[in-house]
Amino acid sequence: MDTTIRSRSEQAERQTLSPYAVCAADSRGRRHPTDPCDIRTDFARDRDRILHCKSFRRLKHKTQVFLSPKGDHYRTRLTHTLEVSQIARTVARGLRLNEDLTEAIALGHDLGHTPFGHAGERALNEVCPAGFRHYLQSVRVVDFLEKDGRGLNLTYEVRNGIACHTKGVRAKTLEGQLVRYADRIAYINHDIEDAITAGILQENELPYDSVAVLGRGKNQRITTLVRSLLENSGARIWMGEEVYTAYQRLHQFMFDVVYTDPVAKKEESKAEQLIITLYKHFVSDPDALSPRYQQLADRWGLDRAVCDYLSGMTDDYAVQLFERLYVPQFWHGE
Repeated sequence: MDTTIRSRSEQAERQTLSPYAVCAADSRGRRHPTDPCDIRTDFARDRDRILHCKSFRRLKHKTQVFLSPKGDHYRTRLTHTLEVSQIARTVARGLRLNEDLTEAIALGHDLGHTPFGHAGERALNEVCPAGFRHYLQSVRVVDFLEKDGRGLNLTYEVRNGIACHTKGVRAKTLEGQLVRYADRIAYINHDIEDAITAGILQENELPYDSVAVLGRGKNQRITTLVRSLLENSGARIWMGEEVYTAYQRLHQFMFDVVYTDPVAKKEESKAEQLIITLYKHFVSDPDALSPRYQQLADRWGLDRAVCDYLSGMTDDYAVQLFERLYVPQFWHGE
């Protein structure tokens, strides 16, 4: 009889989780079989692997909406990730889904995001022949790039949730489907708050028909959206029709007013050109890549290896590299 702490946790999951939840003991496993941990379930182990990896730490210096903001209170890709995780765990707990699986997916969902947010993603998608999508790159990070190419060797359920957290095919688990909603709830509300902080939006400019349903202020809106998920989800994750319609109106408003605002986006074309220029530089001169990325090029092709290199950069590192390659350095001799 297995009497480890992990086995007791697995037994507790079977006794307490919803029939729609995924128990860690029922995972479809890892790409490379490994001995189980005596203390943690497989999903808890995945969460810890993501939390301690280099790609997770780099998120603190990657753009969310405003490029390299100088104020202390704007979101970065890291703070966005933490807010997604908090919202997702709250809903998972209320629905009795697997919190460890939910948190692992949430913490890993943006590991493959580029510097300069979606501007960097658009640039790589434009120039790379095979295209570029940050959610697929996030899976590539955990499979092949982390730990010097060994990857994090995560479970199928976490990898599937990361790959399906945005558009297209729904995740196979309710935990993965939940993270997709939590991502939307987080970014629409913190982007509103950041836009107000930046002075490009006022709270009273938000569409009245959305505010009337969701509430005024970030806390009210998040509470309404979370409550709607809790009250309407069962065999699938879903919001009530009225709340979801109000969310969609608010989302469209943000795209029309904030996400295309010339103040918020005035530097994005420069960021895109910077990424495109760096991409072309390394594709035309593969020897300029480090040995690690040259090995990736041998295995996956040069275009993909260059995308791996650029997408892993922070905003500051990409700018510094561009300056080193293309901006003349002044002579400092005696």
